Amino acid sequence: MAKVFIYPINSLILSDLVERFGHKPLTMMSQIREKVTTIGLDSPPINITSEDPKVGLKYAAIEVPPGVRGRMSLIGPLIEETEAAIIVENPPTNFGCVGCNRTNELMKYLVRSKGIPVLEVKYPESDEEARDFVNKIAEFLTSLPKEKPDENEKAEEKKTAEEEDKK
Repeated sequence: MAKVFIYPINSLILSDLVERFGHKPLTMMSQIREKVTTIGLDSPPINITSEDPKVGLKYAAIEVPPGVRGRMSLIGPLIEETEAAIIVENPPTNFGCVGCNRTNELMKYLVRSKGIPVLEVKYPESDEEARDFVNKIAEFLTSLPKEKPDENEKAEEKKTAEEEDKK
C-alpha cells in the first residue's frame, strides 16, 4: 500500500479513488481530524499549538505570510511521508479547496522535487475527458506497489546483500 499525496489536498473524489485501489490517501482531512481530536489543544476555536508555527517554519521562511506557514505545518508532514502523488491541474473550487495559491505552488514544488512517482492530470471538462481522467488515475494507482516489505524482510535483504559483498 503506497501513501499517495493528492492535490487538491482535500479532494474527496481523489481520496476515494486512491482508497478504492488499495492505497492510503494523504489528505488535509486526516490532518485536521488528528489536530482537533488531540487532547491538550489549548485553544479549540483556533486549533493551534505552540509547536505548529515551528513546524511551518521548516517549510516556509518567516517572511512568508502566516497563512502559508500554518497550512504548511499541516501539509509538510504529509509531503515528507508520501510515496506517490496525484496532482490535478486547474481544478474548480468545488473539486477541493484550492486555498492560498502561494501554498499550492510551494506544495506542488516540494512534491515534484521529492523524486517520487507523480501523475499530473488536467481537470476534465467533458464526459470523455472525465473517463480518461479516471482511467489515467486508475492506471497510475495500479502501477504502484500494493505492499511494502516488512522491516524484517528489509533486514533480511540487507543481511543477504552484506553476505554477498563479503564473498
